[in-house]
Amino acid sequence: MSRLSMIYPDFQVTLREVGLRDGLQLVRSFPDTASKLQWLKQEHAAGVRMFEVGSFLPASRFPQFSDVRDIVSATKSLPGAHVAALTLNERGAEDALQANVDEMVFVLSATEGHSQANTRRSRLEALQLAGRIAAMRDERGPDAPILTIGIAMAFGCSIEGDVQATEVLKLVEASLEAGADVISLADTVGYAGPKAVGALMADARKLAGATPLAAHFHDTRGMAIANAAAALDEGVRILDGSLGGLGGCPFAPGASGNVVFEDLVFLCESMGLATGIDIDRLVDVRKILARAMPDEELFGGLARSGLPKTQRWLATQA
Repeated sequence: MSRLSMIYPDFQVTLREVGLRDGLQLVRSFPDTASKLQWLKQEHAAGVRMFEVGSFLPASRFPQFSDVRDIVSATKSLPGAHVAALTLNERGAEDALQANVDEMVFVLSATEGHSQANTRRSRLEALQLAGRIAAMRDERGPDAPILTIGIAMAFGCSIEGDVQATEVLKLVEASLEAGADVISLADTVGYAGPKAVGALMADARKLAGATPLAAHFHDTRGMAIANAAAALDEGVRILDGSLGGLGGCPFAPGASGNVVFEDLVFLCESMGLATGIDIDRLVDVRKILARAMPDEELFGGLARSGLPKTQRWLATQA
């Protein structure tokens, strides 16, 4: 459990802020490093502790992540912060290991069509690559980062349509065999509803056993918060979100991005699950995004309406 001890034993639910990575992968403009650091530090001051801060990809193709090493370093300087980064290949994993991230995130697809379109490799090739990255992790010994394997399109695919739960569960089992410390199921294009989420999460938890299960929802059709509640009802205690609902997928035209992080915090607190995050202070961080990316639309019910007066305690209860 040495690697997994980094996944917040102090709170009842772990919320991962993926805005600095997933939230920036399709934006028309992106914050400069100074704005990212301000974003990071103010969220940390609000109580956020787990951040996915970028991808180790060629800066010429993905300039929004050209400063990922600086952001990793800054995150690690914040007390109690946990830093994750996307690693899509062995070169990225080596870069992540050299940067001393706390968590490497590797994503494979539930369908062959999306796997080829997204990474130009088959599902089998992706699993083999995940195994090699796990081996690179193991060579680092007990202080190595944890490895999360995310399964994209787990609830439906914009290329192939329906995705059978049995196929996803096979990938869960294969990911465990490959060496995943955490398994994350993603509704990449916002196809899922609460019933499907609850059923698949329940079956996946049985397969995963002691390995933590995470959830990653996109709000393309307005179901992300409902789906997050369904996952929480099934005992999932690690969820991703993005400040202001930033993000999207190139294979989901019109997708509005990830579940709104601020609204996700409110959902958890309203369900009696302590997050340690001050919602009012978190919502205030949106001002940085509005200044740095004035052309990007930000979403969220809390930002629009504020906390209910009768539930003002939620932001400080933890």
